[in-house]
Amino acid sequence: MLIYAGAGLILLGLLVIAMDKLGFPLGRLPGDIVYRGRNSTVYFPIATCVLLSAALSLLVWLFRR
Repeated sequence: MLIYAGAGLILLGLLVIAMDKLGFPLGRLPGDIVYRGRNSTVYFPIATCVLLSAALSLLVWLFRR
């Protein structure tokens, strides 16, 4: 089960990289907040989380039907 979970995470990472190269910058959407200080960076991906939540909710709803 751990091997399948790891393979799924690798595929998800490759999908995010591919989406970035295709012009859909997941993680850099309007609404994502980035604060860059002198020695630190804080990142709040609010819009990305909302988009992923909606997409996953739609997928779960479709698979249950």
